[in-house]
Amino acid sequence: MTDDPLPQLSPSPVPGRTTARTAAVIPAAGRGVRLGPGAPKALRALGGTPMLVHAIRAMADSRAVSLVVVVAPPDGAAEVRTLLDAHALPDRTDFLVVPGGESRQESVKLGLDALPAGYDIVLVHDAARPLVPVDTVDAVVEAVRDGAPAVVPALPLADTVKQVEPAAGPGEPESVVATPDRSLLRAVQTPQGFDRATLVRAHETVKDNVTDDASMVEQLGLTVVTVPGHEEAFKVTRPLDLVLAEAVLARRRLNDGF
Repeated sequence: MTDDPLPQLSPSPVPGRTTARTAAVIPAAGRGVRLGPGAPKALRALGGTPMLVHAIRAMADSRAVSLVVVVAPPDGAAEVRTLLDAHALPDRTDFLVVPGGESRQESVKLGLDALPAGYDIVLVHDAARPLVPVDTVDAVVEAVRDGAPAVVPALPLADTVKQVEPAAGPGEPESVVATPDRSLLRAVQTPQGFDRATLVRAHETVKDNVTDDASMVEQLGLTVVTVPGHEEAFKVTRPLDLVLAEAVLARRRLNDGF
């Protein structure tokens, strides 16, 4: 018989910081038409493993995340459950699969509705961002714990951006009307992190002009803050993105041996 382990002492709380539990919601109900015909985007293989599984592992790699809710296509929840059962996932993280809706906003809301009590921080992560590093996930969680109601990882823009008038027709030239100062612009990634009550309120009250979950919180008049994003957290949308993701994954396996 072995000796009982020594009790672990909890660290002293930091003023202004919450130690609330964190859950991640991954909407994966889209069809991904820009990647062409075939399986839904989230189920496309990346390095022999569906992108969705990579995205789930990216969330579960963070010790802050203890629950991952996967929002499946409305008629594909059973298929996604079978998929998760077939792949090794961290034992310390719980997983839940629920059917999604017709839009991303509706799917996130259904994921939120499925969250048990006791999770006060919610991450919303794109299934099509399979390679986000754990340091980015942790940075988002820490910023919410420090009191921000909404947090997004973001990168400075490398290219000059032009504001244009809509073209008269498909393929017609567009007139440039302004050149925004790119030093004030950021490309936003996921996971986006939220105080749960704030995100629930946003989904209950904001219905229009929704580009992402953070934009809904902005419409409530609350402050959204950024943390540094990562170049490997790009969104796999087109076939070329999939080629780049394969290259990143191959380099990781070579360097890290996983």
